[in-house]
Parts: sequence; C-alpha cells; structure tokens
Amino acid sequence: MRPLKLLLAFTLTAFLFTSCIYEEAVVYDTYNPTPTTPIVTADQLLHSYELWYVDINQTIGYGETPFMEIAFTLSFRNGVLYANNNLVGFESQGNGFGIPVGDYDAYNMILDVYHDIDGYQTFDVYEVDYNTIELYNPYTDTSYFLHGYQRHTFDYDFVFYDNIHYFLQEYEAWEKTYTSSYGALNEFDNENYLQFLAGGNDSEFRSSQDPAGLNPDYLYWDYTGVYGVGNVANNMYVKTLTLDYDYFNNEYFELSVVNDQRIELYHPSSGTLYEFTGRGYIQYMKNAAGKQTQQPKKRKQKTEKKANPRENTRKA
Repeated sequence: MRPLKLLLAFTLTAFLFTSCIYEEAVVYDTYNPTPTTPIVTADQLLHSYELWYVDINQTIGYGETPFMEIAFTLSFRNGVLYANNNLVGFESQGNGFGIPVGDYDAYNMILDVYHDIDGYQTFDVYEVDYNTIELYNPYTDTSYFLHGYQRHTFDYDFVFYDNIHYFLQEYEAWEKTYTSSYGALNEFDNENYLQFLAGGNDSEFRSSQDPAGLNPDYLYWDYTGVYGVGNVANNMYVKTLTLDYDYFNNEYFELSVVNDQRIELYHPSSGTLYEFTGRGYIQYMKNAAGKQTQQPKKRKQKTEKKANPRENTRKA
C-alpha cells in the first residue's frame, strides 16, 4: 500500500505543477499591447516647412483644383494660406511667402481650404517622405505633390529660371526699348512689341510693329505663332527663345533676364541685341484693386522647337 500511495501522490503533484505552467503560458500569450497613435497631425506637418513647392508635373489625376494649378509655392501660416502665383516679385513679395489667398483648417490628416476665389476645397494629407506631402482632393480624384523648404534654403533663382515660360506671360505686352547699334539689319528690327499668351495651347505669341509708347490695349497685332523656351547647357541664367511664326520661318534668340520687368534677346543670326520692357503687369489671383484676374492653364513643361533661319520677307 505505501508504494501505491507514494505513486499517487507523485502523480498528483506532477499534474498540478504542469497545470500551473500551462496557465502561465496562456496568460502571457494573450497579452494585447495598446494601439499606437499617429506621429504627427496635418497641422504639425504643414508647419514643418515655411514653403511648399507645388511640383505640378507630379500631379496624378485628371481633375483640377484651380488655385493649385497656378501656385508655385504655398505656405500655411496660423490659419492663413499664402501663395506665390507670379514670378514677377518672386522671393520679395510677402517676404518670400507671396500673397494671402485664403484661410485653412488642418486637423487629423485633413486640410480644409477656404480660398478667396475658388471657395471651399478639402484634401486628405499624406506624408510621402521627410519633405514631401501628397494632397489628395477626393472630389476631383486628383493628387498634388508638394516639397517642403525653409525660405533661407529655397532656391528661388532655380524656380524662376526653370519657369521662364510663365514669366513671359505676366505682362500684357513686352515693348522693345533698346536695339544695339551693332549687328546686321534684319526683319525682326521692325518688331516693336511681343505678347506671350496664357491659356489656349499655352504657347501662343503675337507681335506688333506699332510705334513705341502705346498702351497694350490699343496695339494692333500683326503676326501670330507659337513659341518655345529651352535650356542652354551649363548655364541656368540664359535660355533660348524660339518664335515660330505662322506662314514664316522661325526667329531664334538667346534670352537673359535683366530684372523683373526687363529681358534681353540676343539674335545670333544678325548679331543684334534687343531689350524688351514689360508693360501691364498681370498679378494672377488678384490685381491691385483686389479683383480676380485671368488664370493660366495648368502649368507643364515646355520643349524647345528647332530653330530655322527666317526668310527676309513676310506676307503682311
């Protein structure tokens, strides 16, 4: 009997010990940690940089949010939305922030914009990487991608010269105010005004031989065509400008910017240097009286056309 009792006692002890171990394992396996919270909110994200460059060429979708289409940069400052819509005054206007264009509210990962012209717009905000965000408009099913910078590290010059095409559109007309005494006589000597049109196919120009000093509203435009702006290798401060006239060959120039209102056009085929001065500044979004002005077509890259020598005569 004693051996049997000892055997039963040993078996009972082993069973109880095993049960305790199993119970502890069950408690450990059912541990459920507290869910994590988002690292940043939309408001914190938008305030992390002073300027957000709108990379319009990264846009995904076929819809359009008008104020996004014309903005080079956006800034979110204490509930007020600022934008650089123009290259004239770029970097200096509003201490680099541009002009106020509306109000905004950012919460969770949502951005609500109350634009002075376009009204209410809403976006879902996504952090793509350390300085890139995606603003998705669910009503147009379109995403815009913005890259963040501080003002002191933002390359205003690069953006300006990379978008010269749009700078040319920011005046109602460009008046010829200087022609060099050197260079061969050529047909372009007769041109006194150029106009670069926004909208349409976004690359149309007109030219006029009217006398100097006229108001752009009263100019008669003699010729039309399309134009292209291209790069010069290893020199970001000089561009090429090709004027492709309807019914005529092209005029080819080297384009340099003197200041926000004056450009130089060097004509290699004749060796002549011209200066044109902008007349009738167009401030996109608002003019000096606070009225809405025309808005250009969606920004996109333009390619340079091949230049050909122009014939010496034109059809009037």
